[in-house]
Amino acid sequence: MPTTDKVLSLENLAHRLEDRTQGQRVVLCHGDFEVLHPGYIHYLEEARRMGDVLVVTLTPDRHLPQTFTYPHFDGPQRAQSLAALSMVDFVVVSPHADTAGAIRLLKPDVFVRGDGETSDHGEGQALAEVGARLAVAHAPTPVMSYYNPMSVYPKEVTEFLEDFSSRHSAASITQWLDAGRRLKVLVVGETIIDEYHYVETMGKSGKEPILATRYQRTESFAGGILAVANNVAAFVDQVDMLTVLGRQDGKPDPTEPFIHQHLNPKVRPIFLYQDDAPTIVKRRFVESYPLQKLFEVYLLKHMEEVSPLADELCDKLEAILPDYDVVLVTDYGHGMIVPRAVELLCQKARFLAVNTQTNADNQGFNTISKYRRADFISLSEKELRLEVRSRRRETASIMEEVAGKMGCQTLLVTSGQHGNQLFSRNEGFFRSPSLSNRILDRVGAGDAVFSATTLCVAQGAPVDVVGFIGNIVGAHAVATVGHRTSLDAELLAQHISALLEQGAS
Repeated sequence: MPTTDKVLSLENLAHRLEDRTQGQRVVLCHGDFEVLHPGYIHYLEEARRMGDVLVVTLTPDRHLPQTFTYPHFDGPQRAQSLAALSMVDFVVVSPHADTAGAIRLLKPDVFVRGDGETSDHGEGQALAEVGARLAVAHAPTPVMSYYNPMSVYPKEVTEFLEDFSSRHSAASITQWLDAGRRLKVLVVGETIIDEYHYVETMGKSGKEPILATRYQRTESFAGGILAVANNVAAFVDQVDMLTVLGRQDGKPDPTEPFIHQHLNPKVRPIFLYQDDAPTIVKRRFVESYPLQKLFEVYLLKHMEEVSPLADELCDKLEAILPDYDVVLVTDYGHGMIVPRAVELLCQKARFLAVNTQTNADNQGFNTISKYRRADFISLSEKELRLEVRSRRRETASIMEEVAGKMGCQTLLVTSGQHGNQLFSRNEGFFRSPSLSNRILDRVGAGDAVFSATTLCVAQGAPVDVVGFIGNIVGAHAVATVGHRTSLDAELLAQHISALLEQGAS
C-alpha cells in the first residue's frame, strides 16, 4: 500500500475499521515518534505480531515536549516516516493529547505499550469500555532507553551541564525569571519592521550579470524594540516602550496598525513621530530553501540631532526615567538615540542596561563607549572588539577594560556557536557553552538574550545563572524564523528542567 494511503484522519480510520473481517485483530500503538530509533522499530515489530492490523496514533504537534533537546518534526513528517515502515498499516496524527479518545473511537483489540512506559492517562478506563486488552512489547532494548537528549550535544556541553546541575536546580534557575514580575521596566529604542520576502532562485539573468529569483510570499515581523518589549513581557506584568515611528503628510505610517496588532498586551507604547520619514523597515530577500538571505534593503531616515523631535524625546526621557526600576536601551544606531538622550539615560536611569548593535547603516560608529555608564552591557564579540579596534586580543581582557571604563558591574559577550562569556566585578569571569542544536535564523537572537538576562542581572542573579539562561534563551531564539515567536516563560522553564534533569542523571 502506498504510504499516502496509510495516513488517515481518526474519523476515516474508525469508519474503515468498522468493516474489518471477523476475527481480524487490530493492534494500537501510540507515541511521539520524533526519531525512529531502533527501540521504536523493535517495539512496532513486536506489536505487529500481536494482531493482523497495526495502527499507530501520533501525539499532535502542540503537545510535544518543548525541550529543544532534539530535532522536531511536524505531524505529517512523522506520519510519513511511520507509514514507510512495512509493519505499520495505518497512521493517524491524533487530535488528542492522550490515547483514550482514539481507543474509544477505533475500538482496537490490543493496546501495546513499550518497556518503561507506566503512566496511565485514561487508557485503562477506555480499554475496559471497548473490551480491549493491554499488552507490553518486550523489545531487546527498552524503548525509553534510546531517549538520551544529551546525545545531540558535544562532550563539552554534557560536562558543563553535569557540573552546573550539581550546583543549581531547575527551580533555583527559574525563580530568577519568575521573581521580576513586579519590576517597572522601560525599553527604549527604534521600531523596526523586519520583512522577509521569500524567493526561489532561478539563475543568472539572461542579459545582466545579476541573480534572478521567483517571488513566493512575504512575511513581516515586529522587530527592533518591539521584539525586545515582547520578550521582556514574558517575565514582567507591564512593560513601557518609548520609540519613534514615521509619519508622512501628518498621517501615521501605514505600519502602525500592524505594530499594535503584534505587541504583547502587557506592552504600553509611548510613540513619538518623525515627520516626512518612514517607520524603519528592513526588507530581506530570502531563498526559501535553505533559509538563506540573499540581500536586504533598508527604508529609513536618520533623526536630526537638533530638532523638535529630539527635544520631545529628551523631554519625555527626563520626565519618566526616574519612575522605572530597570531601563533597557537597545541602540541600533539609526539616529533615534541622540547624544543628549544618551546623557539623560546615563544620568537618570536607576538601573541602565545597554546593547549597542553594529549593522550596515552604522558600521564602526555605534560602539558602547557612546554611553559613559551602564550597570549591565550585552554585546556580541564583534561589537566588543570594535570598541578597542582589535581582532586578536584576548576577549576577557577587553571585557575587563570596557567594564572598568564604564563602571559596569556585569558585562555579557555572546560568541555564537561558542556560547557566551560574562564578567562580573564581584564574581569574575564565567563561560557557558552554546546550548543550540537547531539553528534556523540568527536575527533577533541578541535581542532575546539581552531581554531575559537584563532582568536576571537587575535582581542580582549569579553570573553562572545569567550565562546559562542567556544560552537557553539563545537556543530558543535561533530555532525560529525572525521574530515569528517571542520568548515564553513556560517553555523556557520546561527546557531548563529537561536539561538539568539529564545533566544530573
